[in-house]
Amino acid sequence: MKNFLTIVCCLLASFLIEHANCFYVPGVAPVEFMAGERVEIKGVKMTSAKTQLPYEYYSLPFCKPDVIEYKTENLGEVLRGDRIVNTPYIVEMKTEKPCSVLCESKFEKDGALKLIERIKEYYSVHLLADNLPSATHLTMDDEEIVEHGYKLGIHLADDSVFINNHLIIKMKYNENTEDSSYRVVGFEVIPVSVARASIIQTDSEGNENICTISKERGKEKITPETTSILWTYEVKWEQSDIRWASRWDSYLTMGDVQIHWFSIVNSIVVVLFLAGVLTMIIVRTLRRDIAQYNREDDDLEDALEETGWKLVHGDVFRPPRRIMLLVSLFGAGVQLFGMSIITIIVAMLGMLSPSSRGSLLNASFALYVLMGVFGGFFGGRLYKSLKGQLWKRAAIQTALLYPGVCSSIAFILNFFIWGKHSSGALPFSTMILILALWFGVSLPLVVIGFYFGYRKHAYENPVRTNQIPRQVPEQQWYKGTFASVMMAGVLPFGAVFIELFFIFTAIWENQFYYLFGFLFLVFIILIIACSQIAIVMVYFQLCTEDYHWWWRSFIVSGGSAVYVFLYSLFYFHTQLSITAFVPTILYFGYTIIIVITFWILTGSIGFFASYKFVRMIYAQVKID
Repeated sequence: MKNFLTIVCCLLASFLIEHANCFYVPGVAPVEFMAGERVEIKGVKMTSAKTQLPYEYYSLPFCKPDVIEYKTENLGEVLRGDRIVNTPYIVEMKTEKPCSVLCESKFEKDGALKLIERIKEYYSVHLLADNLPSATHLTMDDEEIVEHGYKLGIHLADDSVFINNHLIIKMKYNENTEDSSYRVVGFEVIPVSVARASIIQTDSEGNENICTISKERGKEKITPETTSILWTYEVKWEQSDIRWASRWDSYLTMGDVQIHWFSIVNSIVVVLFLAGVLTMIIVRTLRRDIAQYNREDDDLEDALEETGWKLVHGDVFRPPRRIMLLVSLFGAGVQLFGMSIITIIVAMLGMLSPSSRGSLLNASFALYVLMGVFGGFFGGRLYKSLKGQLWKRAAIQTALLYPGVCSSIAFILNFFIWGKHSSGALPFSTMILILALWFGVSLPLVVIGFYFGYRKHAYENPVRTNQIPRQVPEQQWYKGTFASVMMAGVLPFGAVFIELFFIFTAIWENQFYYLFGFLFLVFIILIIACSQIAIVMVYFQLCTEDYHWWWRSFIVSGGSAVYVFLYSLFYFHTQLSITAFVPTILYFGYTIIIVITFWILTGSIGFFASYKFVRMIYAQVKID
């Protein structure tokens, strides 16, 4: 079996090394432009934090080139709703362009209504230049803020709507003096609404229409009666000292870094508190219990009366109900754990930069599939330890349960997205690809891992299980499952909730998240906190002579998922302005997937720690 795991690890390592060149490491592959060489401007999508529904660039009547060419997207880009396409903007390296007419687009009344609706929903348009996303620089409270994309239009309080039909494209470059080549290091778009009457077209120069904008310009108002829009743009170039490898820094800024350090310190305090409780239990109480239990004198009965965890030694390893379901969840948790830790480490090393679009989702999908071997192996060995007999059925359930739940929710949500004609809807070909990965790769890997895990020796329990189950004394209400979940979930959630805010912001407000160093520290702290709280709760449960700890340890250690859901409600009402039905359904649908994932991950961590703890303490006592 060791040889098998060694082979799997080698294959995984070779996969990562082979695909390392696909990941972007800042400063490795700059594109060199000569003076006058065209820098292609591409459209990506339109997004809104109010609707959570992305739309492709040409879903609105923008100017189109003679031939529309869509870039082939990877799985991560498709899941993000990106539909990268060429545009007619002509931008040439170090060549400034005065006001130029791009085109005059004509449309029906439906087109005007769609424009008005998108502007009222605060949609932003996202463009790309040399794989660098467009940005708008805003100043708020004497602090410069970089906003991704540019606003489609302006919606005033009197319900009037204006379109930003003129773009000032500001490009930044630095020069390579060795070969007189240039690199793009900045891409800023300043959107302006200019009334048609303020645009004065002049004689053509070559194939371009030059224009001037009067100083007393008005705004281009959009009404249901509008049937055409004149689109214009100008290009400005500015030499910059920004290094090419640092050109993403302004996009990846996550606010005050001190907040993240405060999050780390807060998490460490939580872990130290739990460590203190554990130390008191293990060093003082548990050591005293073991010493008393191992005494062979007349005070043994008094010791047994004082604490009760030894009294259930004949039942503590009795297999729980629904062992197949428990094993399936634990196997999925192992997969999620392996995927999470490796993805965070690889991203922390800079190999999953946002400039490699979709790479984070691609890596997560690939790693989850590959981790099926380990999920199946640990699930199979646990299933054998719990005296399960139907290992084939258990293996298939392990491979299908968690992905099946998530896929079912996502499939239902996809119908709502399709109904809105959003680019966030998964194409049929992508669904086939995901199903092929699931049933063609993930399922066989889980079954193979389960087979080898089931063949391996079961975990050896230090004590024998009695044939007749012991009756569990009546428990106080505050020792029940619900109360335990609510108490145990607070501390792990308290260790991660500050970082959770930035992750939610990245997901729901179209921001970049790239502080994976902080995320790695928080994840390690979460592992420790879940393990500690699970051990504490299981110890207290066994002391009350309740030996049904298997499911309780999983559910209780995953209790922080309840607080993640409650926090998502708080975030929805305080940070987002979602009011429509479909965006609300999408938000809570995806939130349920996040909560289920978090529950399985943290529950598996706590379950594994509890199992090790219970085996350890019962191995220390003498059983007649």
